[in-house]
Amino acid sequence: MAGPSATNMRDLRRSNRSRALWHAFLSGPLTRQEIGGLAGLSPATVSNLVADLTADGLITEVGLEDSGGGRPRGLLRVNPDYGYVIGVDVGEAAFLVELFDLGLNVRGRHLSATDMAVLDPQDAVSHVAGGIRSVIAQSAVPEPDILGVGVAVPGLVEDSGGAQAGGAYSGGAYSGGAVVHGQSVGWDAVPLEAMVSARTRLPVLVDNGAKTLGQAELWFGAARGAQDAVIVLLGIGAGACIVSGGEVYRGSAGSAGEWGHTAIAIDGRRCRCGARGCLEAYVGAAAIAARYAELRGGTRPLGHGGLEGTVAAIIESGDRDRAAAQVLDETVTHLGAGIASLVNLFNPERVVLGGWLGQALSGALLPRIRDAAGRHALRLPLRGAAIVPAQLGKDAVALGGATLPIARLLTAGAMPGLDLRSARSSFTS
Repeated sequence: MAGPSATNMRDLRRSNRSRALWHAFLSGPLTRQEIGGLAGLSPATVSNLVADLTADGLITEVGLEDSGGGRPRGLLRVNPDYGYVIGVDVGEAAFLVELFDLGLNVRGRHLSATDMAVLDPQDAVSHVAGGIRSVIAQSAVPEPDILGVGVAVPGLVEDSGGAQAGGAYSGGAYSGGAVVHGQSVGWDAVPLEAMVSARTRLPVLVDNGAKTLGQAELWFGAARGAQDAVIVLLGIGAGACIVSGGEVYRGSAGSAGEWGHTAIAIDGRRCRCGARGCLEAYVGAAAIAARYAELRGGTRPLGHGGLEGTVAAIIESGDRDRAAAQVLDETVTHLGAGIASLVNLFNPERVVLGGWLGQALSGALLPRIRDAAGRHALRLPLRGAAIVPAQLGKDAVALGGATLPIARLLTAGAMPGLDLRSARSSFTS
C-alpha cells in the first residue's frame, strides 16, 4: 500500500506548525507539554516541531518553569524579532500607521490628518504610503523583514478575487485585491488594496475597521477568551464585529456587522449613508455634536480639538448644561436600544464598547448604558451578556490591522515560500 504523498505530508506539517504557533503566540510563554496538550500533538511531534521552529527562528525560549522537583521545563514563545508588521487605521479625518514586532511592541508610529471635508481615496492612499515610509525610517527595520501591511478602513470590504496575487496597477487602471464600498464616506468600489500596493513593495491586506478592532480585542483585550461576543466600534460612525464560535463572523459577502445602519426610527434622522433612521444618526459622534448644536440654536460647539473635543466637552458638562444633559440622555437611550438588539440577535457572552467615542461614553456613562440596554433586551440573553469597555485604547484599530499579516503567517505555519496574500484566515482553538 502506498504511503502518504509528499503533498499530504507537507499539509500535515503545515497544520501542525500552525497549531503550535497559534497557541505559542496567543497563550505563550508555554512549555512543550502545554503546547502539545493545547494543539493535540504527541510529545514526539511537539519535540520535532519545536526543534524545527527554533531552527527557523520562529520561537525562542524565554525562561524555565519549575516542574515540581523534576528537570525545569523551558518556556517558549513566538520570537518578537522574527518579523515585523504594519497596522494602518484609515480614519475619516486622521490616519494612524504603526510598525510592530511580533511581540506587538510599537517600533514606529506616524499620525497625520487631512483637511478635506470628504475622505478622498487618493488623499487617503498618500497618507498611508507616507506613514509606511515614516515608520520604517523610524524603526530602522529592513524592509525585507516586514511581513505585511494591514489596512483598516471605514466601509464594507469586498475581496474581488485578486487577494491571491495582490492588487496591481497597469496602464492607468487598478485591478485585483480588496475593494472598499464606503457609502457613508462617498467611496464606491474603491480598489484600495491595489492603490496602496502600487505605493509599496510590501504585501497589503485590507479589512473593515470594526473587524480589525474586534480581532485585536478578541486576541488581547476585553473579548479575550470569549466564544461569542460583539465588539462595538463607536466614533464618527458606528460598526460592530461579531464573534461566533471564537471566530470573526463575516457573512456571505464580508459585510456582517454594519450595526450602525440598522434602522431604529422609521423616517427618522437622515444618515450619512442616505437612509433615514439609522442608529449611527443618533449615536455617532457627528450626530451627537449636531444634536447639541440644534438644541442650543446653532451656537458654536463646546470644547477644542475638533469633533472628539466637542463630544468630550458635552460629556463633561452634562451635569450643568441642560442641552448637554438632554443629548446624553438621548444618546444613552438609543445606544442602549442598539446594544439590546445585538444581545437579542446574537446572544453574546460579552458586548465590548470600543472606539474613541465608545470609550468616552463607557468611561462616563456605562451604568446608564447598561440600564438602557436592560430596558430593551430580553431577560434571558441579557442575563448572560456582560457589557464592558474595551481595553486596548485608541490605537486598537491599527493594532487590529497589524493582526492581519500575523494571522496569515500563523495560519500558514510560516512555511518556506509563504505567500501572505493567500485566502483570509482566522484561528480556531
